[in-house]
Amino acid sequence: MQKNEAKPEANGPQPDRQPHHVRLPGFLIEEEIGLGDLIKKTTYSIGIKPCRGCEKRAAALNRWLTFTR
Repeated sequence: MQKNEAKPEANGPQPDRQPHHVRLPGFLIEEEIGLGDLIKKTTYSIGIKPCRGCEKRAAALNRWLTFTR
């Protein structure tokens, strides 16, 4: 990388990036679910209520990875 080239932000949002898709045929009922939503549903089912930080984490993980049929 040359000095005058812009480096991508490591922690900032990257709206032009598409999430990774992992196929799990026969495992999912819904058409598509994000990793954050999966974790949120799992923790809620064992009695952990989501907070604002959980919502931000879920949104970030959904942008990073989704599961499809």
